[in-house]
Amino acid sequence: MASPGSSSARALVQYVVLRGDLQREPLSWPLGALVAQACHAALAVVHAYYGQADTGAYLAEGGSMRTVVLEALDVGALMTLAETLKQHNIDHKVWLEQPENIATCIALRPYPKEEVHQHLKKFKLLK
Repeated sequence: MASPGSSSARALVQYVVLRGDLQREPLSWPLGALVAQACHAALAVVHAYYGQADTGAYLAEGGSMRTVVLEALDVGALMTLAETLKQHNIDHKVWLEQPENIATCIALRPYPKEEVHQHLKKFKLLK
């Protein structure tokens, strides 16, 4: 276990990007439904990339795991991000709520921040 104040050479972070318009009118999804979308996406991407070294190292961090939840303004912004991630070979999962087949969230597998932050810096923390 790392001592307080120490930093790893490769600090791992999992980014989750949730559609912010889902919480606003006219959609007005309840908070619990939004949290569930983020949880589903995060678990699905960890499952899909479970054998990847950074995923294993992230899970081994236990209570020290770092997750950052960001907001995409709407489905267009979310899908533009998905395309950017695909073009740059960044492993991710677009979560589709069923049975409606609505894209609600994107989760990246755990990455060193410096490898993916440039593609996410325009998104603000979800509030």
